[in-house]
Amino acid sequence: MENTNVVIRPFDAVTDLKKLSNIWFEASMKAHPFIGEARLTEQRRLIEAEYLPNAETSVACVDGEAVGFISLLGSFIGGIFIAPDRQGFGIGRKLIAEALARKRELSLEVYTENEQAVRFYDMLGFHEVSRRDIDDFGFPFPNATLSLKG
Repeated sequence: MENTNVVIRPFDAVTDLKKLSNIWFEASMKAHPFIGEARLTEQRRLIEAEYLPNAETSVACVDGEAVGFISLLGSFIGGIFIAPDRQGFGIGRKLIAEALARKRELSLEVYTENEQAVRFYDMLGFHEVSRRDIDDFGFPFPNATLSLKG
């Protein structure tokens, strides 16, 4: 089912930080249970203090409510997260399409254990470029680097 009334707007730290942090945490708990709640709680502090404020973040809203976001570092997708109850309605596809239209090419890393995300990126036409056996924090969670050209 496609959600046609999605509005994408720039991130506003004053109004969006806590809401997007909550979306990030809830979606991460669903997509990355193998990381564990304690580590995700630690990472959440970095999301709020570093990643969201310093990335080029676009917020997806439905009826004025933030329901997801994509954060870019140049053409690299540092994160794309949709509220779990809003997944499957085309919001992620719209965020990717909007970012691709602006950047002309995108890349990202995805945990290979996150099968739903791997399928999502494959469906959108992303191609695997490389793999590594550990994540950014040195833990044994394999990552794949994917890219897409517009």
